[in-house]
Amino acid sequence: MDSHKEGKKLNPVKEGFTHIGERRGSIEKLMKEAILLLAHGTPDVLGEMAEYLSKVTAGRPMPSAVIEELQHRYAEIGLRNDPLPEGPPLTRWTLRQAELLAAQTGRPVYVGMRNWHPFIADTVARMKADGITHARVLCLAPQNSRTSTGLYRRALDAAVDGAFTYDFIAGWADEPLLIQAFAEKLGPVWTAVTAERSRLAGGYTKTVPILFTAHSVPCRTIRPATAQQAAEGSGVAPGAPAPADGLQNYGASDQGDPYPIECKQTAAAVAAALAPLDVQESDWFFAFQSQGIAGAPWLGPTVQDTLKALGDSGYEGVIIQPIGFLCDHVEILYDIDLDFKKIAAENGLGLWRAESLNDSPTLINALEHVLTSSSPE
Repeated sequence: MDSHKEGKKLNPVKEGFTHIGERRGSIEKLMKEAILLLAHGTPDVLGEMAEYLSKVTAGRPMPSAVIEELQHRYAEIGLRNDPLPEGPPLTRWTLRQAELLAAQTGRPVYVGMRNWHPFIADTVARMKADGITHARVLCLAPQNSRTSTGLYRRALDAAVDGAFTYDFIAGWADEPLLIQAFAEKLGPVWTAVTAERSRLAGGYTKTVPILFTAHSVPCRTIRPATAQQAAEGSGVAPGAPAPADGLQNYGASDQGDPYPIECKQTAAAVAAALAPLDVQESDWFFAFQSQGIAGAPWLGPTVQDTLKALGDSGYEGVIIQPIGFLCDHVEILYDIDLDFKKIAAENGLGLWRAESLNDSPTLINALEHVLTSSSPE
């Protein structure tokens, strides 16, 4: 039992301190433990796009048309040829989350990005220089995937190279406080839009559905159950058709990549949290967004196809909440706020979006709870 929590004074002998110097030394050792948050990274200026994309694709060159298109998208959300004073949205909000987490936990909190500054390797070097001996590591992508969590861990392993020990938390898609944080942002939008649509219709109107989204990943990164696994009881044979709900079936979450399963589980949990607001099972849908614009097929269904289907079904609007992202960045500020809004209008739909979590106090509580209570991988 922690004597501080009980309001008692430390007994140096009982706590293993023979004199005040040893107590101070133990506290200094304790402070060499840190938290490390890992994220994707984003370029600081438009001219860095080609180099940035080469890191995202592990050196595979991108066609000039792809680079120019992405420069256009980033320019639409404010990126320029000169650095922004506050930094690009993803970097700014991630560093803010780290700052708030440090203030709340009293621990040093570091941020490492896989594809841009501050790079994971540079952050680890700083941690070594600071004398960090142990870290609790959390990927800021709640749903576990080889394309995020797995790649970040490999980069971390290479950078640490035994310099300090760490506990790596692989996924936290079902963290109750994360679900609460999303529900807190979505609930007011659902209530306001539903009330306004009813008022304009003079009473009953067709429900405005919720469309939950998460970032797509290349299909080749998702491994279906093998024939042997199917024979052993997984019930999923290679090449099995997608189930009626539109989410491809990749077997149990401990087989292959759990990402698509965990994404939909998070969405279902957020919807369930809004049951007191009369959100029904039939009121929400799920789609993957931001498929790559070059290369092999990416996981679907796409938001574009889903918006068309909703319009064809007679809906007049849709509320989007991206449950795979913790803060504003190009996939939200451009893909949803600009591109999807335009596509929605073309299909006769109004489009509303729940605010991103960004500096949500409940999100910071979620990060703290995951870091202090989750078992490492």
